[in-house]
Formats: sequence, structure tokens, C-alpha cells
Amino acid sequence: MKALLVYAHPNPKSFNHAVLEAVKEEFSAAGVAFDVRDLYALSIDPVLKAEDFLALREGKTLADVAEEQRFVKEADLLVVIHPVWWFSLPAILKGWIDRVFSSGFAYASGKNGTEGLLKGKKVAIFSTTGGSEKDYDTYGFKGAIRTAVDNGIFVFCGMEVILHHFMHAVPAVSQEEREAMLVQVRHLVREKLLSA
Repeated sequence: MKALLVYAHPNPKSFNHAVLEAVKEEFSAAGVAFDVRDLYALSIDPVLKAEDFLALREGKTLADVAEEQRFVKEADLLVVIHPVWWFSLPAILKGWIDRVFSSGFAYASGKNGTEGLLKGKKVAIFSTTGGSEKDYDTYGFKGAIRTAVDNGIFVFCGMEVILHHFMHAVPAVSQEEREAMLVQVRHLVREKLLSA
């Protein structure tokens, strides 16, 4: 198995970064090959532009998009690590998906409808929230995010979402609670991802 870790947080001292490090350590200990795409550190251009559409019409792919698609193509498992901002993905991650998961690469339209082209790939998502689990459950935010992101992006493209784990109220909890969350991340990697 080869994994691709797609990480979207601007602060290298964030809890999201601690999640990234925990996943990397578990993969390394298990001998799993992986690449990391730290979208902010790489200054990924998330803006879908006219040039992107022109290239697609001409059957071409812009060089920066082709590079990211190569990482996706080589991976059996995508692990996406991000904060939930405004009940959605950070703009840089959404833009990466807009540009990289393009028509003809991630999906195609045919006479029988739209077909996902990334079949056989699995996805695990680790999301942190500022809001409490109670609020997310009461107002249906988790379900909405799973519908829009898990199904609307990854399943749509033919991938299998094997895990979407939410860690709630991260800015408000104690260091001990954060440590317990990281223990759970490590457990999920071992139990769900390494057996994927």
C-alpha cells in the first residue's frame, strides 16, 4: 500500500499538525510508504482559472496540476487532514480538489451518466472542529459535511471512504483531551487504515 497525506492547515504548531505527525509515525512504524502534500507549505495555487479550462478543452493538463495528479494516481489510500472552517473545507483544500480532481482524471461523463475514474482508491479523513460534538449532532453539521465531502467529492469520483473522524471543540479542550484525541487517531490508523 502507498498512502498520500493531504494536509491543509497554515500553522505548523496546530493540533492538525500533531494529527499529521501521528499518522506519519504510525505509517513509518508499519513500513507504509507515503507522500505528504502540505498544501500551505507548498504554496499550492488553489484558484481554478481560465487556463485550467483551456488546457482541459485542449486535452492538456497544467504542469502544477499534473504533478498533484501524479501523487493521487500513485496512491492506494488518501488521508486528508484538515480543520472544518464554516462547516466546510479550507479554501486551499477545496481549490486543490477543484483543480486536481478534474474531468477526465477523477470523473468522466458518458451516455450512462457520470463515472468515477478513481476506483480502487480509499480515503480516510481527519477533521477538527471548533464547535462541540453536541452542536454538530444537533444541527446535522456532520451529516452535511459527509454528504458534501465524502459523497459529493470522493465517492462521486469512484473512491471508497473508509473513515471520516471528527475531533470536536479542539480550541476549547484541555491538553489532556487533545492527547487522548491523538491516541484515538493512532488507534484508528492501526485498526482502519493499515488494514485497508
